[in-house]
Amino acid sequence: MSAPKDQHFLVDRRAVEKIAGFVDVSGRRVLEIGPGEGVLTRALLDRGASVVAVEIDPGLVEELEVAFADDIDEGRLEIVTGDATKVDLPPFDIVVANLPYSASSKITFRLLAIGFEVAVLMYQKEFGQRMIAPLGTPAVGRLSVMVQTYASVKPLLELGPNSFRPKPQVRSWVLRLTPHEPPYPIADRKVYADVVRVLFSYRRKTVRKGLRSGKDTFAPRAIVRTIASLPEDLLQRRPEDLTLEEFALIANRMSECSKNE
Repeated sequence: MSAPKDQHFLVDRRAVEKIAGFVDVSGRRVLEIGPGEGVLTRALLDRGASVVAVEIDPGLVEELEVAFADDIDEGRLEIVTGDATKVDLPPFDIVVANLPYSASSKITFRLLAIGFEVAVLMYQKEFGQRMIAPLGTPAVGRLSVMVQTYASVKPLLELGPNSFRPKPQVRSWVLRLTPHEPPYPIADRKVYADVVRVLFSYRRKTVRKGLRSGKDTFAPRAIVRTIASLPEDLLQRRPEDLTLEEFALIANRMSECSKNE
């Protein structure tokens, strides 16, 4: 069977057992995104988890419903058909998943917004490297800032193309994400996300020019007021040089200046 929606099926049994065992799932409600043929699903169920599996491909859903009929009847497995970036998700405690590469950002941002205890997620290696890129380096981007604002990230396992069918062109990383409160107060999380997105959309521009380019997102007067309220040395730097505290400062000023717009 070919991989739908850029999903690559994990066929390395030792890797499956490791991934399923990185966190204690016994008695917990586990969200799995992209179960594919159900190899990881079975490993999670065998460890005593109650699994909610979200699968976008109707053909795979039909196969899963046959293969796991007993688990579904017993209430240990619920299969949700749909796009994990949009579909309503039932309650869950933990996330364990081999994410489709093309939807990694959207799914990660959505999970962080919903909240969870801990997640063990597989990504393209390059994507994972961007997630943990140190702030103040050229490798940092929107993904780095948003993830590090709301979670700590730890690489757990690296897998090569031979661990999958069909073989991807890249290596993969399994990461553990543990949510935490932002290290600095954030007045409005949506405004914070919008500020980070706008600034990195113009990452070669200074903060001043980047904010001025965000007129499709923020009211022009709010942008002018925000710029006027920020230190000059901050306005002259580029987003990759900012700290999390400075992103929070900019976002909080924007939030304040936008209140009466």
